[in-house]
Amino acid sequence: MAEPDARDKARTPRTKDASERLLDRELVDLPPELRWREWMLRVEAVIFAAAEPVGRETLARVVGKDCSIDLLIDDLQEELRDRPYEIVSVAGGWQHRTRSRFAVPIRASQASARSAAPALSDFEAMVLMAIAYFQPITRGDLSKIFGKEVSRDTIASLRNANFLASGPRSPTPGAPYTYVTTKHFLTAFGMQTLRDLPDIEALEDAGLLSRKGIQEDALDAAEGEEE
Repeated sequence: MAEPDARDKARTPRTKDASERLLDRELVDLPPELRWREWMLRVEAVIFAAAEPVGRETLARVVGKDCSIDLLIDDLQEELRDRPYEIVSVAGGWQHRTRSRFAVPIRASQASARSAAPALSDFEAMVLMAIAYFQPITRGDLSKIFGKEVSRDTIASLRNANFLASGPRSPTPGAPYTYVTTKHFLTAFGMQTLRDLPDIEALEDAGLLSRKGIQEDALDAAEGEEE
């Protein structure tokens, strides 16, 4: 591989220095209270502008190296306590969300929501729930759960909504694709990880959900769509 010439060597440090000067992260010239305030505003601005939950590593790029992201978020959440929106921890990061008690007036306004999730049919919602609990799972196994074929169109609809991604190939004959939920699924349903799903065994013990119940509810939903 050719060695960089002298002009490249001279240019690289200057380019790096220029990018580092683009944002003053440490703000050493500000008194501590104003420095903290500026960091809070930067973090809130990044979270507000982002289309997806913002992770710790991203936020760390706009504050001082010794700044506590968690304490900043705590202060922002307290500051927004009386506002109709909040900063929530979801899908491994933080995101601005409208408080749930304002959902009815927002729907009544018929305003176009900035990040409205696509509406799912009852059957699509049941399939998504089954995938969330039993992933990675094939379309054939889903069909066995529901006692009827889960069509490619249903899977495609969930994929187009960015709720599903392809998982590893199944070790069964033909090596069919499996399906798994995405980070967007976590975001849309306000979860940090899949561990936040209600424990299915606990739901079964409480009589609130069963594998048989999933099948029966899905069949009812499918019949309702066919009418």
